[in-house]
Amino acid sequence: MQEQQKTFTTADGTKLFYRYRPAQDGSNDKAVILFHRGHEHSGRMMFVADELGFDDFAYFAWDARGHGHSPGERGDSPSLGTSVADIQDFVQHIGREYGIKPENIAVIAQSVGAMLVSAWLHDYAPKIRCAVLASPAFKVKLYVPFARTGLKLMQKWRGNFFVNSYVKSHYLTHNKERQTSYDNDPLIARAISVRILLGLYDAAERVVADAQAITTPIQLLVSGSDWVVHHKPQHDFYNRLGSHIKERHIFSGFYHDTLGEEKRELAFVEMRRFIRERFGESLQTVDVTRAHIHSDSRREADELATPLSPFTPRGAYWAAQRWLIGLGANWSEGLKIGKETGFDSGSTLDYVYRNQPQGTNKFGEAVDKYYLNAIGWRGIRQRKENIGKAIQMAFAELREHGKPVHVLDIASGHGRYVLDALTAESLPDGVRLRDYSPVNVEAGRKLIAERKLQDIVTFEEANAYDRANYQNLNPRPTLGIVSGLHELFSDNDLIMRSLKGFCDALEYGGYLIYTGQPWHPQLEMIARALTSHKEGSPNWVMRRRSQQEMDQLVEQAGFTKIHQWIDEDGIFTVSLAVKA
Repeated sequence: MQEQQKTFTTADGTKLFYRYRPAQDGSNDKAVILFHRGHEHSGRMMFVADELGFDDFAYFAWDARGHGHSPGERGDSPSLGTSVADIQDFVQHIGREYGIKPENIAVIAQSVGAMLVSAWLHDYAPKIRCAVLASPAFKVKLYVPFARTGLKLMQKWRGNFFVNSYVKSHYLTHNKERQTSYDNDPLIARAISVRILLGLYDAAERVVADAQAITTPIQLLVSGSDWVVHHKPQHDFYNRLGSHIKERHIFSGFYHDTLGEEKRELAFVEMRRFIRERFGESLQTVDVTRAHIHSDSRREADELATPLSPFTPRGAYWAAQRWLIGLGANWSEGLKIGKETGFDSGSTLDYVYRNQPQGTNKFGEAVDKYYLNAIGWRGIRQRKENIGKAIQMAFAELREHGKPVHVLDIASGHGRYVLDALTAESLPDGVRLRDYSPVNVEAGRKLIAERKLQDIVTFEEANAYDRANYQNLNPRPTLGIVSGLHELFSDNDLIMRSLKGFCDALEYGGYLIYTGQPWHPQLEMIARALTSHKEGSPNWVMRRRSQQEMDQLVEQAGFTKIHQWIDEDGIFTVSLAVKA
């Protein structure tokens, strides 16, 4: 079939180029999506469609930002997270434009493309049929000693800049035709921005460490003589995968361009069989809704909850950290609030949202600034922004379908993140805020009065986990919000009470905004040094939920996820679902 060249629009309004080849037999229900390696473009991946020989699949291949015919400075993107989000936008575009569901999609990705796809599988938990990852760039070989450290220091000094690839075509493949085409291709972007290069390292470390969160059927293709990327992270990723169906194939003597190698038919034989087997059976989904009983995240949380002897090096270290936090609370306002109310309290979050360092003196302000700039609090503020985007999207959807906009938030803290999302041009018909804490309710009512929103916003004290509190609400809510609450409790049976309560309360066609925390780089510090506001839980021990786990719980309650946002560090997600 004749190849078509098209564009799709990403969430930030950028039009990215892609190639589309309809299925040769005229069917329109299955697709293979191809993702190119770094420096390259879709034109160098479409040969995969020819060599696979599947006549009953449509084929799609994009030019990533800064590559091929897509816009942006060559070899660059606003961030690695933006490029991962672009994949989600691309798959959603294929669903809307061509009617092909994610469960009927297979992904084939190489090198940097495989790294981006791995991050997408981890962060967004899409329900695709399977993925083939060829030589994923989890750790690029930088032959200069301390190159990564040096690049980080130079980035702080110079800002973003570009480095040229040392890779020559004869280090990519033994195939002379592929070498010549690479050397003479004017669309090859030989430079890569430092923020993307370093972003690859950071995201890869997170994804490899938490690969158990990925349950998609995976086929990993490893080039045995790869000059470009390290093997060990690829094997670590495979060994930790949560997939019940996974394969690893190591091709001796292959260079980095696995799918373009001289003997690539060895790889294509395995790919054809793997993809045909996956589509020859029903969609394989791993049920992770009981992860609170037995899972890697349960084991992780149990280990963090295990007390340490103060006479061991680790125990002494964390005892010292707790002492230093207590000392800093004498001068830092943020540390003081955390010590008094709990570092997971509504009062702490409201202070973090405001992001205005305060202290009893200059030293206290400096400590407070450092505290507020912690990676977790930066992610919390990004979560607040993403909740605002989700609220506005839900408002627009409701109004487009002629429905009133009545909001119910079941654990609002002080309510700032909801109130900040309300604009004079887009006010809802009504907002009902709730929290179990009288302190939070009082602070929230004061904030409502300051903004003169008493006519449309009310704040009441209620337990979010009592299903009876969702009954007989008048007016009936059309948008539910739960932010930061479920992350505080490990028990999925408890979480289901609030989710089913929402399903009771919301009208059909109503929306639910929910948050998740699939990853956090400071879990031990939080568990060992920070206190919680929850009764009987002096330490703040969190059990992470994968995005798939959170999505499955929401789906079990009667909702279907339609959109998602995540911060650059992959810590906090915000999702929008509709009551089916």
